[in-house]
Amino acid sequence: MTVRRTGRLVAGSLTGVVVAAGVLVTGWTLTAKPEAAAGATEVPTTTAEVTRGSVSQRFRLSGTYGFDGSWTVTHRGPAGVLTGLAAAGSRVSRGGVLYRVDGAAIRLLHGDVPAYRDLNVGTTDGADVRQLERNLRALGMDPDHEMAVDTDFTAATAAAVRRLQKKWGVTRTGGLTLGSIVFLPGEIRVGEPATSVGAGTGPDQPVLTGTTTRRVVTAQVTAERQNQIRTGDEVTYVLPGGARTKGRVLRIGKVATSATDGEGNAQQATVDVTMSIEVPAGSPDYDQASVQVSLATAVRANVLTVPVSALMADPGGGYRVRLASGAYAEVKPGLFDEATGLVEVTGGVTAGDRVEVPQR
Repeated sequence: MTVRRTGRLVAGSLTGVVVAAGVLVTGWTLTAKPEAAAGATEVPTTTAEVTRGSVSQRFRLSGTYGFDGSWTVTHRGPAGVLTGLAAAGSRVSRGGVLYRVDGAAIRLLHGDVPAYRDLNVGTTDGADVRQLERNLRALGMDPDHEMAVDTDFTAATAAAVRRLQKKWGVTRTGGLTLGSIVFLPGEIRVGEPATSVGAGTGPDQPVLTGTTTRRVVTAQVTAERQNQIRTGDEVTYVLPGGARTKGRVLRIGKVATSATDGEGNAQQATVDVTMSIEVPAGSPDYDQASVQVSLATAVRANVLTVPVSALMADPGGGYRVRLASGAYAEVKPGLFDEATGLVEVTGGVTAGDRVEVPQR
């Protein structure tokens, strides 16, 4: 162990981050024009290796863990009594039952075009026919590929529908009436019911809400920081309980919204940012839980890095580090990585050198 003299550096160009050096009383912050050391104290030190790697500049904010997208499922069939509802929090996949009216199941099929008409041999060509045929193929109802997946409802399509109806245990008509199926973009995670079992329902009345099954984190970023973020940027998270994981920026809102506080004062405008998240195995279902988000706004790869606590104010201006040999080397700091405590440096060091840092 060696002893070095340290002083106070005033916050500035490296994002104003204060780095605590273990049990030290002296604060370590960084500036492009550091003050001369005053009232120096002797501090026990150890050494750390100069390494080559990547650093990321980040900022932190709070996000909400949840599920991507949202829909309201609306009944399109004739009026009746709601006799069943998929449970909140359950997942309904292709062909599954969303709800029942007068005992009849209304099922989920995948597609972007909402159901708006009966589908049968007399149906005119349309995109809804193509997405029905895609579902029939995906559900194994066209084993010999006799049906062309196109916009035309043919006899082969009707035969595939009859196979599906046989599987579902309903009358095999070869056609689907409006209200017997719901088209949604994919598997649904059922949210809150819009009504209750036993209530009457009719055309265009909401029945339940839902989301996709893809887990995401959403956050609001001030409009002034919007240009610092790009789709695909790396994100790291701290989950409830302290578990850490990562993800990527999926979408950045285009329209800024503003709000007011409890006293009616306008707050900064924000945009919504949606991010993917790699959920650790065995994690609880943290729906609507608050998570800590760290967004990388700049990344430098294959650069030399040292612990930020190795930086010292150079009496002549700028920064230097003290090598294990006792000699000083002038360096120029670059990006500071708050997540790792490392800082990019150029100058009088090479990979493999050892520099002094305050002992923890």
